[in-house]
Amino acid sequence: MKTVKYIFSLCLIALLINSCVTDDDNTDFLNSAVAPTNVLATFTVTQDNTGLVTITPTADGATAFKVFYGDGTIEAASVAQGQNTTHIYDEGTYSVKVVAFGLTGLETEITQELVVSFNPPENLMVTIANDDAISKQVNITATADYAMFYEVDFGDGSDIVQTNIGEVTSYTYENAGLYTITVTAMGAAIETATYTEVDFEVTEIVQPLSSAPAQPSRLEADVISFFSNAYTDITGVDFYPNWNQSTTFNLFDLAGDEILQYTNLNYQGIDFVATPVDASQMEFLHVDIWTADDNDAKISPISSGPNETAYDLDLTAQQWTSFDIPLSFFTNQNPLVDLSNIIQFKLDGNPAEGTIFVDNLYFWKAPSGSPTGVVGTWKLSSAAGSLGVGPAVGDIGWWNCDSDCVIERACYYDDEYIFNADGTFSNVLGADTWVEGWQGGGDACGTPVAPHDGSGAATFVYDEGAGTITLNGVGAYLGVPKATNTGELSNPADAPTSVTYNVTLSNFDTEMSVYIEAGSGVFWQFNFTKEGAAPSPLAGSWQLSAEAGSLGVGPTPGDISWWNCDAVCVGDRACYYDDQYVFGSDGSFSNVLGSETWIEAWQGGGDACGVPVAPHDGSANATYDLDLDAGTLTINGVGAYIGLAKAVNTGEIASPADAPTSIVYDITIIDNNTINVMVEAGAGVFWQYKLVKI
Repeated sequence: MKTVKYIFSLCLIALLINSCVTDDDNTDFLNSAVAPTNVLATFTVTQDNTGLVTITPTADGATAFKVFYGDGTIEAASVAQGQNTTHIYDEGTYSVKVVAFGLTGLETEITQELVVSFNPPENLMVTIANDDAISKQVNITATADYAMFYEVDFGDGSDIVQTNIGEVTSYTYENAGLYTITVTAMGAAIETATYTEVDFEVTEIVQPLSSAPAQPSRLEADVISFFSNAYTDITGVDFYPNWNQSTTFNLFDLAGDEILQYTNLNYQGIDFVATPVDASQMEFLHVDIWTADDNDAKISPISSGPNETAYDLDLTAQQWTSFDIPLSFFTNQNPLVDLSNIIQFKLDGNPAEGTIFVDNLYFWKAPSGSPTGVVGTWKLSSAAGSLGVGPAVGDIGWWNCDSDCVIERACYYDDEYIFNADGTFSNVLGADTWVEGWQGGGDACGTPVAPHDGSGAATFVYDEGAGTITLNGVGAYLGVPKATNTGELSNPADAPTSVTYNVTLSNFDTEMSVYIEAGSGVFWQFNFTKEGAAPSPLAGSWQLSAEAGSLGVGPTPGDISWWNCDAVCVGDRACYYDDQYVFGSDGSFSNVLGSETWIEAWQGGGDACGVPVAPHDGSANATYDLDLDAGTLTINGVGAYIGLAKAVNTGEIASPADAPTSIVYDITIIDNNTINVMVEAGAGVFWQYKLVKI
């Protein structure tokens, strides 16, 4: 039997840290700090009737352990992570206690039963089974009277594995097939008990066990679908035309979800030549593919001619791999590909003769029109630091949820905050969420507690000018329910009728930063992402167009008469025209300059190609904000820039040390692959750039 108890403390004990830690008045963050997890003691014993037991404690997030032997020995053993302790026992049954200590001072304690017997193991029972979800994985459990642990020889030449008696041993084989598996149970006696399974068949999972990922909600006008349950498919598509291929085809049914299955794939066509598709207004090709093996594939949209080019699909075995391929890739690789007259797709196996499953094949584009603001479904970003508290906006130094915390609170990070177009608001929490002590919970996942369980009717008011959202309805909240405008709740019955939050939308209204001052100088802060939102129209890599006049300066927008880079200049500055400006779909931004770029005298260069100079060398941790209504693009991060590093909003800087923290540019989106960007670098000095997507 094993019992687990979490002990929360402000002080480490014994050989760890002998001093207690003091904190500010608000110590709520200690309640949600992460104690060590998966604490376990592994026992082995010498088979010589001496009772010499080796105890090896392990845990995730632990730095040290205390081991209490459970036989009356007063002094516990101090054990470092990765080490063990030995102890001589008489015959008997003992409760061994292990206390694991984490860096934060939190402890996790387990009590684990140890049976020491000099009788040989008896009644050995072994269970060997293929895992239902993991290909070629075998799970083994062994029980026996008078046994302490068991060893497994998997029969493939791998190392023998030891496991506590009664616990599960899992092992993944390199290849499916027949193997002889030997299990040996051991105790303190010299004698052992052995079980051998001859020709156990290790099986391989060769088809998906779950459907492809759910697709975002998109307008019909923004999608051309060929095969997807999420959208309306066009008619007249032949998924298995006779192109003299060796590939075979099956419409695989996964619990009512139909999926295209191509086996022995050398190449395969998908034909709709009778109803050509105009995809010239679309931006991406989406496809989901599953494979059991280490297969890859290629996909090619084909226009009349035929004209085509292939995109390499780098697949991950035993899981769905999703692709959103910019259509510009195909036209850049082969300008003869006519997106206005697509008649077929082709799939190639790489290598040939593998099997792939295909779903959700469609073209799509970002939603038409202006951003939708807060309307939609939001979740807390699953990145570390997306939830935190501190003494000022932007400061979450008191406590924030790190990567381990995000994993531990998965029941909370899947909560949905839904703003409907009719002004209603909903908290959708599912069967469980994170329930704290003030709610009657144990600072752990649990059943949502009223009124913060999403059961109440609520509305919202979004004041874009003021940058606020007010939720009206008892129990409606963003982030953590205890944070209100008057302080932190200590009882669910004290939930107010409304709460007002400060909000900032960014990245094409797909990201939202929220904070609330819950009492004087206590700022709870959250970062949300919108579910199913289309990426920014800038997402991707851009370069200055390699044409005369794509870089220039003049007295007014559109006028580059003072100076512009002509054809000779473009050739001379090839090291600069290959610089990339990379906009992430997550709002990140990067200058990717390679080993050299154009270095001017104010940077210590000689107006020639040279090694990039900090901070304008691409090392900045940068983000961007696109405001389509205002026609502005803001680059945030010291040293991040578009076009020329020296051109900023206050003028032209004379030293790299003068780089600002952000630059605001005017932007005009010409089409999916072309933008014009401009910055007024001082009064009446307009630097202007034409960028193309690559």
